[in-house]
Amino acid sequence: MNLNKKIVSILKRKNLKLAIAESCTGGMLSSTISSVSGASKIFTMGLVTYSNQSKINILKVPKKIIQKYGAVSIQCCLSMVNNLSKISKSKICVSITGVAGPHGGTKQKPVGLVYIGIKSGKKVIVSKNQFRNKGRSSIQRASVKKSISLLLKLLK
Repeated sequence: MNLNKKIVSILKRKNLKLAIAESCTGGMLSSTISSVSGASKIFTMGLVTYSNQSKINILKVPKKIIQKYGAVSIQCCLSMVNNLSKISKSKICVSITGVAGPHGGTKQKPVGLVYIGIKSGKKVIVSKNQFRNKGRSSIQRASVKKSISLLLKLLK
């Protein structure tokens, strides 16, 4: 059984709902989960909040957080996952924000820097990842793979 099927199976068994807010992965994690037959029983929503404006308007990330720390930050990722939890009413929530490249990286925030937030009930973790810059789609795939492994670890 592949890992996304395992996640859907575990969530079904535990009767838990999943919601996802993605930025740099552009819906890839949502697509991975929704590609599993029966995912509609557990998957409530997948939001692609790519622009800062959509993070502010849809996910209610405070403008001050983005101005002070940037969209690619622990603070933004945390705000995304916490607010997604309120919006979706899902027990399990995932947020992803990062720099997929090939442009847009800085010394402080290089291409491949990705934050993944996971919330389960009241427990929240934010994982800081620095994926090797082997191209945009490679970073996106690595982000999805890491999100799935973090989700599995949390669900076990």
